[in-house]
Amino acid sequence: MSTTAQSCTPQGAAKAMFDELDTFIDSLGIDKKSNRRKGDLIRILHQAQTIFGYLPEEVQIHVANRLSIHHSEVSGVISFYNYFTTEPKGKCHVAVCMGTACFVKGADKILAEFEKELGIKAGQVTEDMEFSIDIVRCIGACGLAPVVTVGEKVYGRLNVADVKTILSQYKSEVKA
Repeated sequence: MSTTAQSCTPQGAAKAMFDELDTFIDSLGIDKKSNRRKGDLIRILHQAQTIFGYLPEEVQIHVANRLSIHHSEVSGVISFYNYFTTEPKGKCHVAVCMGTACFVKGADKILAEFEKELGIKAGQVTEDMEFSIDIVRCIGACGLAPVVTVGEKVYGRLNVADVKTILSQYKSEVKA
């Protein structure tokens, strides 16, 4: 099956997101015949993930078609870089560091408490799409171990009791 046959015309909100992505791609002035167009792929994928929240196959195919490259080149970049995700994330994305320093200081217990409180496992998203949990290898804040991020905010020197407090802040924001 060709990549063109796999894509479909997006509707509604999805169309608006594809239009936003196309506007961004157009602003780069990429020559589809130039081999340098692949140099913009990471930048485009970053913007696409910002717009869509993740990079589902239909977005990957769309980007490949816009750059006149094969879908496998796009998916190869996505699978190589940990930043990119092909799974949807919650509005409040929890990342629990399981690097050596964090693990030794009890990150596994912190993770278990987040999973218990949210009713999901690492790699999953709540049904309402408000929260998701992932395990990361290292956040780079070993002196603050164990460390968790929620969105862009870093929480360090955590214990299991801190999990409820952290989640309550975000749950109240979600309801507001």
